Amino acid sequence: MTRALLLVVLGVALGAASAEGQRRRGGGEGGMFSEGGYLPNAPYDGRFTFVRVKFSAAGDGFGFRGRDPKWDHDYPRAERHFTKILEELTTLQPRTQVSNILGFDDPDLFKFPVAYLCEPGFWNPTEPEVAGLQAYLKKGGFLIIDDFAGNHIFNLEGQLRRVLPDARMLPIPVEHPVFDSFYKIESFEGYVHPYAQVQTQFLGIFENNDPTKRLMVAINYNGDLAEYWEFSDSGFFAIDLSNESYKLGVNYIVYALTR
Repeated sequence: MTRALLLVVLGVALGAASAEGQRRRGGGEGGMFSEGGYLPNAPYDGRFTFVRVKFSAAGDGFGFRGRDPKWDHDYPRAERHFTKILEELTTLQPRTQVSNILGFDDPDLFKFPVAYLCEPGFWNPTEPEVAGLQAYLKKGGFLIIDDFAGNHIFNLEGQLRRVLPDARMLPIPVEHPVFDSFYKIESFEGYVHPYAQVQTQFLGIFENNDPTKRLMVAINYNGDLAEYWEFSDSGFFAIDLSNESYKLGVNYIVYALTR
């Protein structure tokens, strides 16, 4: 798809999402609704549903604007915008007005092939959550880890070793099929952290630590795709950055559903 056509698609797709997002915007940091809660989970019906993983944040869980659970950053605008793009560009027919929030210890997680985890620098899973994620990944689940930078990678590495003791985070080469599952991504130059302005590094956990085998976990280190998704209707970031973030997100989903 040409850049010009993608811009048109983004404009169409986000028109309705923008109105919905503006109506719901409000509350504190982390995307809380103005009424102070989260939407209830939608019952499983076979359609693709965006799943965000919740956890108890290490530390006091408070930010400079009040309660800050960490796992809910960019909720719900990021997933509403992103699933609208999926609907416009693919044949998935995803749910666009609802998304689910689940823990790694929730059996319902196994109904959904892709899960999204953000702010892993604060992630400190319980033993049941560790066991749940291990089972999820080994049964074919795909995890996207996003929205973190700097030394937060050390906590992520430690927690992932609890989940898969022998696994190692390895660079995902640009030639990997995940970067050619829908869009052909030929360079990582267009991916930078929205605020730190450092180059995003793409790391992964592969079956048996073999990059030729299935990618189970995609890690956007020094990156924040969801931030670009959330504000893609606002002009806050350059459109090229939002476009590239959508492209990568679409690639992750298509890869996960076809491998």
